[in-house]
Amino acid sequence: MVTLKTVRAELVEALPFFRRKKQSFDRLRTNGEEGFCSVRRSAEHGFTLVELMVVIVIIGLLATIVAINVIPATDTARVEKAKADISTIEQALEQYRLDNLAYPAGSDGLQALLNPPASLAQPQRYRRGGYIKKLPDDPWGRAYVYTVPGRKGAFDISSLGADGQPGGESENADIYSSEL
Repeated sequence: MVTLKTVRAELVEALPFFRRKKQSFDRLRTNGEEGFCSVRRSAEHGFTLVELMVVIVIIGLLATIVAINVIPATDTARVEKAKADISTIEQALEQYRLDNLAYPAGSDGLQALLNPPASLAQPQRYRRGGYIKKLPDDPWGRAYVYTVPGRKGAFDISSLGADGQPGGESENADIYSSEL
């Protein structure tokens, strides 16, 4: 059983140990012959140039790693957005064909999905409100290209990629509805 007497005896035994630790700590806190400087004094002087440089290098490395991983993801996201837009436009063209028995003429273009074209044989068949609310631009800010006849079918919807020129590779590659 623990009594006050036993606890006191243990504390008295441990007291020299704590006194030695306090003396060691006091020596560290003073700028003695050993060259130690106090914790309090070190905090007053701030960071050294080396410490600041290490932090700056670490931040630079982290920023580089983030940039290397984020920039390619942006290019991939743009290509995927273009594919999704092309798919949406294809669906609107299919609805147009079902209602009007033909795809829009090449001269009418994709605007035929918004407003009935003048060349429409039976304007009463045209869906009120159109087939798409708004024609999206491709992720690079240009209009999608509608080509009749298409490379492998009745039509093609395409984006010329990041460079806006026919051909190209990776993010500059053309994206065609017939290849999706």
